[in-house]
Amino acid sequence: MANNTISLRSLLEKEKLNGINFLDWFRNLRIVLKQERKEYVIEEAVPNDPGPNAPRPEKDKFKKHMDDMLDVGCLMLATMTPELQKQHEDMVAYEMIQNLKEIYEGQARQERYETSNALFQCKMSEGSPVGAHVIKMMGYIQMLEKLGFALNDELAIDVVLQSLPDSFSQFILNFNMNETEKTLPQLQGMLRTAEECMIQILCESSMHQPARKRFSRRLKDHLRSIEARMRKLLKGPRHYDLKIGDFQDKIYARNDQPGRIKCSSIVELY
Repeated sequence: MANNTISLRSLLEKEKLNGINFLDWFRNLRIVLKQERKEYVIEEAVPNDPGPNAPRPEKDKFKKHMDDMLDVGCLMLATMTPELQKQHEDMVAYEMIQNLKEIYEGQARQERYETSNALFQCKMSEGSPVGAHVIKMMGYIQMLEKLGFALNDELAIDVVLQSLPDSFSQFILNFNMNETEKTLPQLQGMLRTAEECMIQILCESSMHQPARKRFSRRLKDHLRSIEARMRKLLKGPRHYDLKIGDFQDKIYARNDQPGRIKCSSIVELY
């Protein structure tokens, strides 16, 4: 039991409360106190002294509360920055928590508002790398989780899909029709595959103009924006290495050996 207590308390010792990390620190504190059966100390106000004539059980209960309150208070102070220690050293555990909530929950609420606003307004522009866009949205989703407002996988995926441009509409339709259960990283991989397929089609169609007539207008819009970045490459040496965003997706095209398209449209992603 003692070893488990020491192990869990290390959660608090790794990162002391500095104000910015209040929610994480408070979550870890509750985990530790729950394991030690002392969580009630930060949830209940300090009881009144039952007095010398009170029954023995009441005296024992009061003494235990005082002992636990002292232990938890010292633990909380030891896991704060020196500035916060000075502000709370004369308070008991329950008073510390009430004061910290009053100070920092307002900040957390504002941060949650700004993060959720950025997440729901995030839209991918045609031609920009889809992988970088999804990573950005995953960052917002992870921040909301740290603030105590986690999105489940289905809702998070819906938000990401709703942020994509029209050129991904067929992908979205297939994804929803197939009732695919995926995590965000898996969705990111599928979207990168869709983007790669689009660029492969562009490479082929750049060397075979009649093939462009087979494209849908929305797919053309997406490819046209990518084409501007590739035009110089297509006029250069016979061997090309295209880098998109932070990814090393390599696409090779040879003027004399265009090869065959691996997929004729993003409908065939599944």
